[in-house]
Amino acid sequence: MKIVAKLAFGWALIFLFSADIMAQQDFFKDAETAFTNKEFFNAIALYKKAYTKERKFETKALIIFRTGECYRSIGDFKQSEAWYFKAIKANYTNPKAKLYLADAKRAQGKYDEAIIEYNNYKAEVPSDPRGEAGVKASELAKEWTNKPSLYNIDNVTLINTKDREFSPCFVDRKYNKIYFTSTRPGVKGNDFDATIGEFYSDIFETSVDKKGVWSTPVALLEPINTKNNEGLTSITKKGDMMYFTRCVPVANKVVYNQLWSAVRKGNAWGEPEKLPFCNDTNKFAAPAISDDGMTLFFSSDLPGGQGENDIWMVKFDKKEKKWGTPINLGTEINTAGNEVFPYIHDDKTLYFSSDGHLGMGGLDIFKAESVAENSWGNLINMNYPLNSPSDDFGIIFESNKERGYLTSNREGTKGLDDIWSFVLPPLLFSIEGVILDSKYKEPIEGVTVKLQGSDGTTVELKTDANGVYKFAENPAGGRYVNPNTSYVVSTQVGNDVITKNSKYGFVNSSEKWTETTVGEKESKVFKGHNFSLTSIEKFIEFPDVLYDLGKSTLRAEAQDSLLFLYQTLLDNPTFVIELSAHTDSRGSDVENMKLSEARAKACYDFLVAKGISAARIIPKGYGEKALLITDKQINAMKTIQEKEVAHQKNRRTVFSVLRKDYVDPNAPKEVPKVEAPNKTETNEVTPEATGEPATDTSAPATEATPTGK
Repeated sequence: MKIVAKLAFGWALIFLFSADIMAQQDFFKDAETAFTNKEFFNAIALYKKAYTKERKFETKALIIFRTGECYRSIGDFKQSEAWYFKAIKANYTNPKAKLYLADAKRAQGKYDEAIIEYNNYKAEVPSDPRGEAGVKASELAKEWTNKPSLYNIDNVTLINTKDREFSPCFVDRKYNKIYFTSTRPGVKGNDFDATIGEFYSDIFETSVDKKGVWSTPVALLEPINTKNNEGLTSITKKGDMMYFTRCVPVANKVVYNQLWSAVRKGNAWGEPEKLPFCNDTNKFAAPAISDDGMTLFFSSDLPGGQGENDIWMVKFDKKEKKWGTPINLGTEINTAGNEVFPYIHDDKTLYFSSDGHLGMGGLDIFKAESVAENSWGNLINMNYPLNSPSDDFGIIFESNKERGYLTSNREGTKGLDDIWSFVLPPLLFSIEGVILDSKYKEPIEGVTVKLQGSDGTTVELKTDANGVYKFAENPAGGRYVNPNTSYVVSTQVGNDVITKNSKYGFVNSSEKWTETTVGEKESKVFKGHNFSLTSIEKFIEFPDVLYDLGKSTLRAEAQDSLLFLYQTLLDNPTFVIELSAHTDSRGSDVENMKLSEARAKACYDFLVAKGISAARIIPKGYGEKALLITDKQINAMKTIQEKEVAHQKNRRTVFSVLRKDYVDPNAPKEVPKVEAPNKTETNEVTPEATGEPATDTSAPATEATPTGK
């Protein structure tokens, strides 16, 4: 992991060596001392000098391994991979060389190679779970890389340099100004840190304008930035209190990062104070204050933890007006590895970075939910591209939006560590289709299409001249179709909807389409939700209504067929229809007339019993007066079977639409609209204006499909 991660862990500043250390001749001894004191940058040079003078093979192998350890500790995985590989070739006996070689490969995205090395380590040390965990992590990393989340991530190049920029935090609720930590030239702490071979860090400020242009970063003034090491800030939502990390060097003494706070005074910060629960024997770093300012999260190696560094929390006692005792977040969050860089979002979601949980390599960003007081769970790896094979940490979110900033040294990083922006683009969905005349395949303009969502939303729009409807972007803002929602699409045809070939309009249909965006993780256009509407013409087809020969009693199949007509009347509550029955030519005219009237009445009774108003149905029998196929045509047919089929077509029940102006007398009365005074317009709608036929029976009757036998 990068050494900046070590900074968050609370690495120590050590001042135990004299200035002439490089003049000493026992390079191996000096290198070991530097390594023990975590002066990895100095130790690398000393180990390399020691290697040239060493004659023992075992010691040379140890020097190679230690050099790899130094590179691993400062986050140079390319070099650490090379040196661990050399150590294994030099017969270095400690199997950790194989484990760390695998880690170095995984941290560079070499997952297939890493799996081989983890299996080699697992075979040699089967009792250590890190081998199997490494295999699983590498396999997951490959899966996440191949199926990335929808986040977009970009380098904030205007504020990054070849040095380190990391751990941003928002300064106030405007979310256009951030503080971040950097080791760039010009910091107040110009002392050199032998651990990483860099200058001390300072806290910098920058802001972004509406065009996305960042101002030149400026270091905070004293008393925040000093000659000491400062960084890793967190500011309350009100912007009145800042928490940060400071490490104050003391000659010839090992010192650790501590947590400090400062109160805003006008446009400046007051004199910082060290938080009272910090001590000189443990590391404290990376503070993260809750929105209410009452809970502080941080990383530390306090006793009672799970690993080298854990996430802890401490609450402020309003009554006592002091901070309480730090609480470890437990095994759901903390591991035997390192858990660092906490960030609390909306006081209910905790983000942090870890190299102990299964991840892509180096530090990965994780998300956890508050499950009880002082308890966190439901851990989720944020996956690629928020995570990468490299170190990813220091995430922050802009309010409740899915965008913000994080730190990473992934491929494309301008310097050693860079600040990156991220955003989750909104999922964009649309539902669309076309509505056509079922007979003429002609597009129908002006049909009302209704979209009802499981989220309680209802939207209506009309088809265009091509019969097309599309629920997509709402002109008033937002989208019509939302994520994780199920929808029902239906149609409603007004009396004014006509076409060139269907001058008397269309029959409403109860046909519906269902669609859902639940589980969809990518934007999508749902096409093909088309409708076909039946025009009001000579007849309208619906399933056959069957009778036994010479009888008018409805058979069970006939009742099922009439349900179609029943639904049609429900869908078209203004229709008044004539329900007519016909027989074939066989039998006497008188008997056929009685039979047809009885059959029409049977259908009428069925519909009325189902709740259709009797005023909407006029039953009528026509006997054999309106044959579809004449006797002459039937007699010319060659087979009995053909003739019987023809007679069957003549035995039918049909309906025609007489009017479209029925008003249910029992329906709730609408409150009459009060017209504005002196209003000259009229709301009267004439048949000529709507294209609707006049309400007399001279309009073409719309006979329904053959339903009677």
